[in-house]
Amino acid sequence: MDKEIFDLIKQEVLRQQETLMMIPSENYASGAVLKALGSVFQNKYAEGYPGRRYYQGQEFVDKVENLAIDRAKKLFGVPQVNVQPYSGSPANAAVYFALLEPGDKIMGPDLPSGGHLTHGHPKITFSGKYFNSVQYQVDKNGFFDYEKIAQLALKERPKIIIAGTTSYSRTLDFARFGQIADKVGAYLMADIAHIVALVIAGVHPSPVPWADVVTTTTHKSLRGPRGAMILITKKGLIKDKGLAKKIDRAVFPGLQGGPHENNIAAMAIALEEAGREDFRQYGQQIVKNASRLAQELANLGFDLVSEGTDNHLMVIDLRNKNIDGKKAALLLEEAGIIVNANSIPYDPRPPLSPSGIRLGTPALTTRGMKEEQMTLIAQWFDLIINAQVKPVKMKQRVKELADKFPAPGLD
Repeated sequence: MDKEIFDLIKQEVLRQQETLMMIPSENYASGAVLKALGSVFQNKYAEGYPGRRYYQGQEFVDKVENLAIDRAKKLFGVPQVNVQPYSGSPANAAVYFALLEPGDKIMGPDLPSGGHLTHGHPKITFSGKYFNSVQYQVDKNGFFDYEKIAQLALKERPKIIIAGTTSYSRTLDFARFGQIADKVGAYLMADIAHIVALVIAGVHPSPVPWADVVTTTTHKSLRGPRGAMILITKKGLIKDKGLAKKIDRAVFPGLQGGPHENNIAAMAIALEEAGREDFRQYGQQIVKNASRLAQELANLGFDLVSEGTDNHLMVIDLRNKNIDGKKAALLLEEAGIIVNANSIPYDPRPPLSPSGIRLGTPALTTRGMKEEQMTLIAQWFDLIINAQVKPVKMKQRVKELADKFPAPGLD
């Protein structure tokens, strides 16, 4: 019906199949998830919540949304979940607008230390414009110093502390964050958008016992649709009995209108998939793959921020290679290896051409790749970044590897 779009979709299918997707926030959704996204739930408005809608015709919508909620509650061991946020940024915004007043103080990690724009980045984001933002940083070795974070919290007395990152390669000590938040009387919000699969698989500590609210996207390592969830913990409800209601009202009608029920149907499928043993094995393999890749890159002379990884990603400081992150990402893309340019802690270069690149293993692991392939990929990084081979000549070798590991959902 629309040849132009159809052809572009076919080309994107080929690109995703023939290249190595190594941006840590990207992944492959299953065929079942993709089918649900294209289902007739796309056609239905459902403003409100199950049993409390403003439009008629909600019998099956309510059942779908309740399934997603129940599966999330079981998977994470929490008493309340909101599955309506359109994505991670709106989910974080809903938590702030539920718990804070304009001008209240929030405290989160800054961007070069691995934080997200919604964690209080000043001036250009809602989190920095509407709230008084205080940001903590990693130390010179790339690790969070929890004593300094505690000192900053005691000095600034934020109303909410954010524990979550997008490019921090080490384990987050949610127990320590919880202690800090309790000491200053702050809410603790854990943002596990990146590490959600690792939490489910038990290879990263869960924030649920320590946080009041947990947010996560449902794509990235969870391999679902582009959406988000807000988990309200038992601890949070003990602190504030009205917490779940405040969150619900902040999502709708505070920030959003009708939820995307096709996304929520796909989310329910992804949550069911995440409850299986093979998902747990996938989460464990992500970490094994990242550990091998980091070690091989270090052996080849690459300078990794914090000298390695505990999770699914790593950031390479390329200053010793005399190339900036943007140029390196473009060279790798020519070879069919997809990463992103990324700032390093205390980066002397501007954000558009930073000193580092960020890469991870979730999507490669979804395709079935293991440690052997990580060793090979590290060698390819070395050849390309050190200009020992032209990227165009490497592209066929990349394609041959990719073809051995078909990506799910692309057929």
